[in-house]
Amino acid sequence: MGGCGAVDTTDSQSEIVALYAELHNVLDRICVASSTSASDLEVIEAAESHERAVKRMSWIGHRRVLDVSDRAAHIKAGYRSLHAFMAARLRITNPTRRRRHMEAVAQMYSMQGELLPPACPETAAALAEGAIGPDHVEQILKTLRHIPSSVTAEDRSAAETLLAQHARDFDPATVARLGAQVIAHLDPDGRLTDDHDRARRRGLTLGKQDSQSMSALSGALDPITRAMFDTLLDAWAAPGMNNPDDESSPCGGKIDADPKGLKEAAQRDTRSQAKRNHDALTALLKAALDGGVLGKSHRGLPPHLIVKITESELRERAGLGETAGGAHLPIKDVIELAAEAHHHLAVFADHTSEILYLGEAQRLANRSQRFALFARDGAGCTCPECTQPFTRLEIHHAERDWADGGWTDVSDLAGACPKHNRMVGPEVGQWTTHIIREGPDTGRPAWTLNSDATGPPNLPRVNRIHHVGEALDRLLRGVPPSPTVDARRDDMSREERRRVQNAVSMGWVVRAVRWEDLGLAG
Repeated sequence: MGGCGAVDTTDSQSEIVALYAELHNVLDRICVASSTSASDLEVIEAAESHERAVKRMSWIGHRRVLDVSDRAAHIKAGYRSLHAFMAARLRITNPTRRRRHMEAVAQMYSMQGELLPPACPETAAALAEGAIGPDHVEQILKTLRHIPSSVTAEDRSAAETLLAQHARDFDPATVARLGAQVIAHLDPDGRLTDDHDRARRRGLTLGKQDSQSMSALSGALDPITRAMFDTLLDAWAAPGMNNPDDESSPCGGKIDADPKGLKEAAQRDTRSQAKRNHDALTALLKAALDGGVLGKSHRGLPPHLIVKITESELRERAGLGETAGGAHLPIKDVIELAAEAHHHLAVFADHTSEILYLGEAQRLANRSQRFALFARDGAGCTCPECTQPFTRLEIHHAERDWADGGWTDVSDLAGACPKHNRMVGPEVGQWTTHIIREGPDTGRPAWTLNSDATGPPNLPRVNRIHHVGEALDRLLRGVPPSPTVDARRDDMSREERRRVQNAVSMGWVVRAVRWEDLGLAG
């Protein structure tokens, strides 16, 4: 492959390590080097040289990851999959995208051990030379994915070649526009697109919440789903319908609305079509939640909105509530939701009188314990870096497995997604868990990835993804770390341990309440 003659993948491991050590020494020198004496032309040349080196390194980096994969070295380090190794050990931002790029531009081995040429050879050559970067590769691959499956292999190869050539001269956004023209040329009237292509492209993605707690919704709907959605919007997003800013606005579909009232509401309605679509979807989701469509229970919790806030946030009317699904709600929205009986509000204060310590009485956690774990561990899986929300979790015996004599006490339990719950065990690549008994993380579960002991041991880790807001709030308020309780099983009897835990009680009270139960109605 052109552009990579300086790096030979046949070098021994020690040579590779030495070369990267040398590279980092050069980077250290570049980092402190001054460009003061350089001319304007040389400054431009240095900037161009840097960007080319970054692009070349992205291609070389694919080979380094594949070296790990080819030797299954990630398994020896305790990672069950290459994806997990890339995310946790290499801290690669988007492992899925990186895998797509490797499969397209890197040289992979066949089942017989033969080194195959890249699937997208022209794109690979341009990346290896540093002429294009990962964003160019992403736009080229996105275009190739949208080409109908019935297009011939020759035409698809020609499209890849053309896009790679243009990528050398244009920025990624322009390559994306050129890709649309390529698809239009290959399938000008859309006749080549079939049900297989539509099924391959269908999808709906709900983005992460931004700094204003808003989320972007994007996707591609197949024709039937689009037709049904149009019907829904015609009925629920009509002018005047489901307007949250108008107390007299009819709710539901317009067929059941009073014609006169709907007409008057439509005259008052100043929303755009996009806002009416949004409000129609909100009304539909609320109707589904309140109408029992989701059943009576999901993962041991009621299939309604479950929100937790601190007592001080409730009292001061400031802060963010957190749902079991991992979303954040401004306090104003929490108060409005709490006024409705179908939603559940978890408020933490001093302690709870509900039975949370079941010991050996039963294996499965009860609903009260699930509420407590949601409030204690945050709205998601406790395994490090996992972002699965609490609504998708199972309850894991984190201190000692039930089969090994573990207790179904809330202080020994933790929320874990099905994937990570199945990955707990003594083998290499599995996780060992325990409850922390000392320090600011007292009461929280820690996860340790098991390695084969040939390298440095992996340290216990706590998933802090779900506690960022809480930690920032403590920092801003100047609140010292919570007092610790040494509740190790070896040091005290079960009754002693429970008396201590009931007295300290981890600082939480968790209840499913109606607004009037709090004495704050009105």
